[in-house]
Amino acid sequence: MSFSRFGLDPRLEEGVRALGFSAPTPIQFATIPAALEGQDILGSAETGTGKTAAYLLPLLQRLLAAPAHARQVRALILVPTRELALQVAEHAEELSGKTGLRVAAIYGGVPMASQINALRRGVDVVIAPPGRLIDHVERKNISFAALEIFVLDEADRMLDVGFLPDIRRIERLLPRERQTMLFSATLVPAIQSLAAQVTRHAARIQMETAPAPEAIAQTLFPVPEHLKAQVLQHLLREEEMDSVLVFARTKHRADRVVKQLQRANIRAAVIHGDRSQNQRIAALEAFRQGHSRVLVATDIAARGIDVEGISHVVNYDVPMQPEDYVHRIGRTGRAQAAGKAYTLVTPTDEAMVRRIEVVLKQKIERRRLAGIDYSTPQFAQPDGESIRRYVEANRQARQKSLALS
Repeated sequence: MSFSRFGLDPRLEEGVRALGFSAPTPIQFATIPAALEGQDILGSAETGTGKTAAYLLPLLQRLLAAPAHARQVRALILVPTRELALQVAEHAEELSGKTGLRVAAIYGGVPMASQINALRRGVDVVIAPPGRLIDHVERKNISFAALEIFVLDEADRMLDVGFLPDIRRIERLLPRERQTMLFSATLVPAIQSLAAQVTRHAARIQMETAPAPEAIAQTLFPVPEHLKAQVLQHLLREEEMDSVLVFARTKHRADRVVKQLQRANIRAAVIHGDRSQNQRIAALEAFRQGHSRVLVATDIAARGIDVEGISHVVNYDVPMQPEDYVHRIGRTGRAQAAGKAYTLVTPTDEAMVRRIEVVLKQKIERRRLAGIDYSTPQFAQPDGESIRRYVEANRQARQKSLALS
């Protein structure tokens, strides 16, 4: 089955071929016909299933079917992160390259001038996280008077990071007569409540979101906390790990892990909320192009990452919820490709591991690495109070020495 069955504009079909798409994925096959008919959509699908094209193709088709007389915003796509805004915009530009439609990504962390200029010249499709979009709304740089299509992508992640008030504020500015498509990895009650507010008689499309166990080989590596860095580096040297996404619990932890890897001559980059927009883009692009073999990320920063060909996911830190574990390991083993997920487990993580295994309904294999001395003791590190006492003792000794001289 090919994309020709949808009756798309020949210019869009050319874009589909340019991207190398041969047959629709399940989410595309289920979504595109209903969306082409103008129905609202409530879809459940993970990143990596072809979801982006599932809403972009009918969106672009509608814009081409009824060209606007003036360059006004006709479609708005809200996403949770800057990285995802850039990726969706790139995807839209590739699909619409022969159409003359204009696409703009609007996001924070960079000067507003170029975005203002793009909006003034005229844009058909805007892709943005809520925060920077509201900045432009407050400055009256953007109008939604001509808007026809509204898309909420990864709605569950937007709710996770507290964007619900912003989403409601933006939705109230949009015309009531419009097509709305909402996509979420899960259809939890909060998402269903939001969908009830922003969609009308939506077609409900639900795909399997859990990673297939047979597609992702999962392994636990029990390890003392102080040997984690050594185990990670050993894995990266001994295993065939070409493109590795490493999850750390905090921004500070991610920075420390990437520095340790770089000192060990392992090409690595880091991405988290404290990195500038340019740093995040550069790190993601280096990883995508293979210049960095390892990308270290926090959960929130990684939500917008969509990189094909990730061979391994490594949980340097066990996540705080089983659902986060499922979401993390789902970054590998996509599109029926084999993938591997490794998790470094300390004794304090065992309770969470049991919860994860209950959710997965399976026991995860455990391994110990040859060449690692697990009995190596942790060298005592001075705590803050010890350091303070040492400094104070030295200060008093210096004063006493000066008084006697």
